This record gives sequence, C-alpha cells and structure tokens, in this order.
Amino acid sequence: MDVSQWIDPDRGLIRGEIFHSQEVYAQELEQVFARSWIFLAHDAMLPQPGDFIQNYIGEDPVLVVRQPDGTVKAFLNQCRHRGMRLCRADTGNARNFMCSFHGWNYGLDGRVINIPHGEEIYDAKDREQFRATEVRLANYKGFIFGTWDTTAPEFEEYLGDFAWYFDAYIDRYEGGLEIVGLHKWVIPANWKFNAEQPTSDMYHGEVTHASAFQVMMPTPVDANSPPPDWAMKQLGQLASPAGFQFVSPYGHGTGWFAGGMPVMNETIYRWQEATKDQVAARLGPQRVTAHGHANIFPNFMMLSNYTFRVTHPRGPNEMEIWAWSMAPVAAPAEVKEAIRLDLLRTFSPAGMFEQDDAVNWEEEQRILRGYMARKVPLIYKQMLGRARYDADGLPGRTVPHVYAEEGARGMYRHYIDIMSGAPWPDLARLKQRREDGERSATAAPAKPDSFAA
Repeated sequence: MDVSQWIDPDRGLIRGEIFHSQEVYAQELEQVFARSWIFLAHDAMLPQPGDFIQNYIGEDPVLVVRQPDGTVKAFLNQCRHRGMRLCRADTGNARNFMCSFHGWNYGLDGRVINIPHGEEIYDAKDREQFRATEVRLANYKGFIFGTWDTTAPEFEEYLGDFAWYFDAYIDRYEGGLEIVGLHKWVIPANWKFNAEQPTSDMYHGEVTHASAFQVMMPTPVDANSPPPDWAMKQLGQLASPAGFQFVSPYGHGTGWFAGGMPVMNETIYRWQEATKDQVAARLGPQRVTAHGHANIFPNFMMLSNYTFRVTHPRGPNEMEIWAWSMAPVAAPAEVKEAIRLDLLRTFSPAGMFEQDDAVNWEEEQRILRGYMARKVPLIYKQMLGRARYDADGLPGRTVPHVYAEEGARGMYRHYIDIMSGAPWPDLARLKQRREDGERSATAAPAKPDSFAA
C-alpha cells in the first residue's frame, strides 16, 4: 500500500487513514518495526550474567539476555516447535529457558540445549536448525537497540546528526544513568500520536498542561506572596517561547526551549543549576539547554525529566507505553528520589501530564472512526519552509523556533520512505540525494534568524 496518498510532508498535510487502517498497521509491523532499530534494554537493566528482560519489536516478544562472558544477546521469545512463548516473566535471572508446552530447553544465547526424546523422534544431531531467531544488536553508550534487518544501516549511521542531541540526554554526567522507576499502561490510540509529540509538539503544553503547571506551582509562604522566582522563571519559558527543533532524515526529532525545559521540582531545578557548568564542560554550552523532548524513530522517546519510554503498537487503535525513570548515577540520593517522584506526578499512568495527553490521543482516535474525519487532511504547517542546516551552532536540519512541526513532517517523510519497502541501501541513497539538494537550497544565514530572538 502506498501511504504517500495520505501524506504530503512538503505541504504539511496528513490524512487520518494512517492512524486508523488495519491494512496500514499490518504494513507498519513489516516495514517499520521489523526494519528499524528498536530500543530493547539498557546495560543497567542487565547487571549480572543470566539477567534478562522481555521487550518487543513491534508485536514480536524478544528476550534480551546478559551472557556468561558479559556480552548481550537477544532472540525471539518463541519456541521453534509450536510457537509458544519461552519465558513469561518480564525480568529475572535464569540459567536457561524451558518452553512449558513440550519442554524444549534453550540456553541463554537462544540455542536449543535439550529436546525431550529428541534423538528418538527428531534428527536432532544438528541442533543449530532449532535455534531461536536471533536479533541484530547495537549498544550505544549503554542503550541496547535491536533490529531484525541485517541490511539496515549501522546504528551510528541511523542516528546521524541526532547522536549530538541524544548525547545531551544520556551523556550529561559522568557514570551514566541508572533505573529508579518503571511504569506500563495501555491507551486506546494509535502509536504514531505518541511518537510525533516528543518529535515535534511543544506547542500543546501551554494549553493542554495549563492546569498541571498550576497544580505543580510551589505554594507561596503566605497568601499575599507571589510564587518563588525560580518557578516563575520556568513558566516564563511557556509565556515567551523561543527555541529550536531538529529533524533527522531517518525520522528522529527533538525540540527544546532556548532557556531550558521548564522544571517544576525545586530539588531537580537547584541540582541542574548547580551542575550546568559541569555539563557545559562535558558536552559544550549549546547542549546544556538542548535537552527537551525527543524521539528516535519509530518509538523510543526521551522526555526532559529523565523519562525514557517506548510505545509498543497493539493494533491501529491501541498502544502500550513502558516508561523508565533513569537518574544520573552521579546525582545525590535526594535528587534521584525527586526524579522518581517527578515521573509519578507527570508521565506515569497516574501522572498529570500523561493523563492530559491521553485524553487528546483517545479523542483523536475516536473521531477517526468517522468518514469525513479521515478524509479531511490534518494541518502540520508550523514553521513550514523555515528549515536550515548547521545553523546557530546546531548540527543537521533545524528550524529557529520551539513551536514547530518540522519534526513531525520529517518523521512522516521517513515513514513514507520506509513504508515503501525499498531496500535500505536504496533508502540511504535517496536520503543523501534529498539532503544534498535541501542543503544547497536552504543554506543557513550568517547570523541567527531573528525569529529565535
């Protein structure tokens, strides 16, 4: 199916059929999820040999396992005999995995190590033919991604210029990150609504989350006193928005406020202020504030409050969200606890921001049941035609405002590319030709655009 009939990224128009069609969804599982790099685990989730986590590539369950030699392997969590799930635990430590249907036993690397009565009823001398289906892996600074596609570009190539922005999230502090919280929940809406929001939509915050910001505003000492200066400064980012948005040829995107993302927790705010010089020395001054919301296509998201999440597709009308709170190892204990509580209050299933977003996505999905709602194109035109390359000290394609839809247009441009089924080498050449032409046509001005001032 040619999804370009419903998507026009150059004019910023998208029809709702891509969020509703079962046929489109089946094609996404094959062309998007099976061929992209998908986040599976972090090194901190697998500290010891035998530690495992169960995750998903699309709707395929995957076991990610720390091996005895310290490496990591991943394979389809499915017995090769009749397709039963090998391991039904979400996490744990194991010496092997046994299918509860017929007792086939698999090692930590996915090899079959025992088949009951195998020598009698099978030609089981060559057990390699029974190995669980292996996942190709990449480990980027502790973040483990996997793909089924052996022809997909190397992960660093897949990141491209986005690596500069990704590091602003994951490499801010010496020692990396550790897990301090995890939540899972289901929302009756299409996975792309969630993916496009951290990719490009800061615009909704001042309206959708207005009441949440009011509730999180620190209580004054007395009724006649104004809120503290630090909190008012945070809300000022929304009142006078300025910032940037980046988009990758491979569909990744991020946006941030020029003064940094609003932080409504004083403990986190004070610690970030105290360590910003340290971050600047480690990553450069530009990346102190280049730390908003982001998405690595298709479904790995970073939010500014140390939330990392995946959105698993569960049909065209449902998604399952897994959200980890990952605190810097170097942070004091009280800061780690503040980060954990901040996730609970904001982007957990009971979080104020998450509930705000879920209401929007669920209602969008309900409306798309209608004929006209899917026929009339949705408008993605913010900052259309304002993209530059390597401007203002920022690598790659950016626009000079935090309220923009360049990221969403780029996400759907890549979505068209990969949904076409074209081989990865052809896609890489197409993207390079496109970028070369755009760079020559949209050379960055000598000085920052006045729109960003």
